[in-house]
Amino acid sequence: MDGARVDPGPLTPHDAGVEACGPEEAAIPGPATVPGGSWSTAAAVLVFALSAGQVVHRYLVAHAGELWQLDLEVYRDGAESLLAGRAVYDWLTGAPQFLPFTYPPFSAVAAIPLALVPFSVAGWAWSALQLALLWWSTGIAFRPLISRFPGRGTAVQALLAAVLVHLVPVADGFRFGQVNAVVVALCLADAARRAPESRRWWPTGSLVGIAAAIKLTPAAFWVHYAAARRWRALGASVAAAAGVTVVTAALAPTASVAFWTDALWDPARLGPNAGVSNQSIRGALLRLAPQQAQSVVWFGAVLLVAVLGYGLSVRLHRLGEPVAVVGAVGMVAVLVSPVSWIHHWHWGIAVIGALLADARDRGRSAAAAGVTVVLVLPLPWWGGAWPGHGPVVSVLGRVVEQSYTLLAIACLVVMWRLIARRPVTSRGTLSQGGVDAGRREQGEHCQDGAHGGPDAPDHRQPHQPQQGAARERPDAGDQ
Repeated sequence: MDGARVDPGPLTPHDAGVEACGPEEAAIPGPATVPGGSWSTAAAVLVFALSAGQVVHRYLVAHAGELWQLDLEVYRDGAESLLAGRAVYDWLTGAPQFLPFTYPPFSAVAAIPLALVPFSVAGWAWSALQLALLWWSTGIAFRPLISRFPGRGTAVQALLAAVLVHLVPVADGFRFGQVNAVVVALCLADAARRAPESRRWWPTGSLVGIAAAIKLTPAAFWVHYAAARRWRALGASVAAAAGVTVVTAALAPTASVAFWTDALWDPARLGPNAGVSNQSIRGALLRLAPQQAQSVVWFGAVLLVAVLGYGLSVRLHRLGEPVAVVGAVGMVAVLVSPVSWIHHWHWGIAVIGALLADARDRGRSAAAAGVTVVLVLPLPWWGGAWPGHGPVVSVLGRVVEQSYTLLAIACLVVMWRLIARRPVTSRGTLSQGGVDAGRREQGEHCQDGAHGGPDAPDHRQPHQPQQGAARERPDAGDQ
């Protein structure tokens, strides 16, 4: 198996800088602060605590001992192997799973702190980190909606996180002690940052590079950077990944050689590829297609998804939709990867946030609700249990068994129809507002870099593209 208040909060009226941005971006009045916000915030945070507590109790208190934090045990054993001088990629976890370490060697180095404390302490600490990162990712992915409720932004964020913690991919992160919360949070922070390049301590793309060094999936962003001609971001991302990988090779040369020359190329190490848990295109084909046709069909399907998916991500980047970019690239990654376990659909947080936006559009809100419902239900497992109950139920079960594969494809289609097809004016600017691309190209901004408080009112126009990407233009490239 594979497996802090970081968001600076909504912009204040002064942060929005509408006067400096020109008359065409004049502000509209925001809603007045509603009395009693502190009580609603406390109640919402309590709801989040109770909701998260259910998941934590289920998987950290009531879960069977031999199945407790399976993937965290893999990370921890990898780190222990480094410290003990044993072969990282030959070592297996204890009975009954006997799981190998399957990640890049940098993951084993990063997991060393987990090996220095008892396993039970590591499990609880890792779960606490996942909760913090869920809160952080919620604040980034759902910023437009949170900004609609001045004085109650924290309450809205808490209620959203209370729902997201029950998504099957997110809950599986707590179940197995997975790393997806870290990977998605790094990519969201990198892509959807609010401050311009000159005011951040990391170059754009570098956090994605660190994420790719932990787990290879985020390397899918490198293709997006190239397709969008974001050469600086691509260079920074590759350099960050290469830098930590080279340092790791100096610290653990034997493990590094073993991974890059052997373990990386053996998909069997990841588990039964044809199992229901593998919801990639290849996993679906292993369950459905004749063996002799699987390779050809898989290659064609991967090529089609990559071309269309990266075309979508480039369009979203030019429209100034960085959260949607993360969601689109994440869906492409899980589809084209040879093995994508259900918990890899943690990227769904970005998809839901991008579709929902500020919740003023009924179609986008309905789509976001639909994605949420699918990810809350363990549909692949339900479908896998239906064959053998009559021909109709068996065929239906085969379809439901591929639910998350179909969902990823549907997410790309829906994001194209509801977000990427948004009209653009003849001047080359978004019809619903935006930030001047030329100023962004030079690192300038309309006084929107300053951070407001978490519950500061937002006077920007509805459906304004999220900051962190250039608006639509034919030659929009690197930032």
